[in-house]
Amino acid sequence: MTRKRTRKRRNKGTARLKKQWVTLVTLALVACLAWFNGDYKLGDWTSIFNGSSSQGVDHTLIFPSERYPETANHIRSAVKAGHSDVCTIDRDGAEANRDLSLKGVPVKKGKDRDEWPMAMCAEGGANADIQYITPKDNRGAGSWVGNQLSTYPNGTRVKFVVE
Repeated sequence: MTRKRTRKRRNKGTARLKKQWVTLVTLALVACLAWFNGDYKLGDWTSIFNGSSSQGVDHTLIFPSERYPETANHIRSAVKAGHSDVCTIDRDGAEANRDLSLKGVPVKKGKDRDEWPMAMCAEGGANADIQYITPKDNRGAGSWVGNQLSTYPNGTRVKFVVE
């Protein structure tokens, strides 16, 4: 009889522990969802880990992939690799960011070194993603972005969405 009682007590203890664990996990999940304050869609976990979100964004820029396909592919792949899709405009830091991001990346004849995040973004600089692309695509895209963002002051947060 003693063994049966011990087993029942053990089973009750295990069941209680499982119930407490489930409650704890549920509370943690609810707390996480509350923390993100609804800016993240349920199931869109990649945006949480790669730093992209619509939280605190001042403007959304739809980037035309049909006009600048190489640059668009670079932005997509860099964001997929974990770089932010949000650019905080910092024109004053562009030269220093460019120097940091392109350091050690050799020049190739007939190609431009495209960087993401861009040098004009506070998120740019060291550890930026660099790809070689044609000068026409890179410079056209840079000019287009510059024109689109010309009226926005430093500190403006712009989310890039590639069509």
